[in-house]
Amino acid sequence: MMDFLQITNDPDLARRCDALPGMRLFVDLERNGKAARQAGRNTFISTHQPEDVGRIKAQLRRSQLMVRVNPLHEGTAMELDTVLAQGADSVMLPMFQSPDELRAFSRIVAGRAPIVALLETAGALHSLDAWADTPGLCEVFVGLNDLHLSLGCRFMFEPLAQGLLDGVALKAHAYGLRFGFGGIARLDEGLLPGRDVLAEHVRLGSRGVILSRTFHRPDESGAAVHTFEAEVEALRQSEQTLSTRTAEQVVADRLRISSVIRSIATSMFVRTVEAVD
Repeated sequence: MMDFLQITNDPDLARRCDALPGMRLFVDLERNGKAARQAGRNTFISTHQPEDVGRIKAQLRRSQLMVRVNPLHEGTAMELDTVLAQGADSVMLPMFQSPDELRAFSRIVAGRAPIVALLETAGALHSLDAWADTPGLCEVFVGLNDLHLSLGCRFMFEPLAQGLLDGVALKAHAYGLRFGFGGIARLDEGLLPGRDVLAEHVRLGSRGVILSRTFHRPDESGAAVHTFEAEVEALRQSEQTLSTRTAEQVVADRLRISSVIRSIATSMFVRTVEAVD
C-alpha cells in the first residue's frame, strides 16, 4: 500500500484523512521563488503558515505529518526549529540543485527527523548518485511540475515516458530509500487519467503520490458528488487491482501510457506553434 499524500491545513480534513489507512498529511510552507517559477500555470501555491504544523499534528493519531519547507536559505535553521518543535514527522527540501545543498540541509536537521528530498531540478536528477547516501535521507520524491520545466519538457509527465523516473526509482530502491512522484487526479480524469498514473506508480514500486485538488471538487450546486472517502477508496481498490497484473500486462500498459504521454506533449507543442503564428 502506497501513501496517499494530502496537502492541507484544514483540521477537519486532517481528521478525516487520519481515519483512512495509508494516508500521509502534508503541510506546505514553500514560498520562496515558487510564484515566479510557476507563473501562468494552474499549479498550487500554498498559503500555509508555520503554526499550521502544530494544528494538523494535533489531529493525527496514526498518520504521519510531512512538512515542506523553503529551499535552503539563511533562515532554514530557524524554519526547521519551528516545524520540528511542532511535531513534524519528516521534512522535505525542495528545489535543491546540488548534493552540497542537500547535505547542508541534513547537517541543520541533525537527525531530528527523516529527510525527504524533492527531486525537481535537472541538477538534482543528474547528481542523484552523489546525494542518495545523505545522512538522514529516507525518501526521494520526484516533483514533476518543476522537473519537467527544468528539463525543457512541454507536458508534466514527459519525464515518465522518457524513462527518467525508472532510473530514479532503481537508484532509490538500491539505496534503501522510499520513492514517490507527482500528483494524481481521480481515476478517469486528467489529461493523463489518474488510472494510468496509478498504473505507473505500481510498476515503479512507488510509495507515495499527492492527491490533486480534484478529489475535493464539488458539483455546480456546491455539493460533493462523491465523498472524499469514496474517491480515495476507489483509488485504493484500483491500486490493488493493478498490483495483480501479469508481467506482460505491465509492459503493455507502460507502452500504451508512454504513447499517450508523447501524443499529449506533441499536441501541446502544435498548439504553442499555432498560437505564435
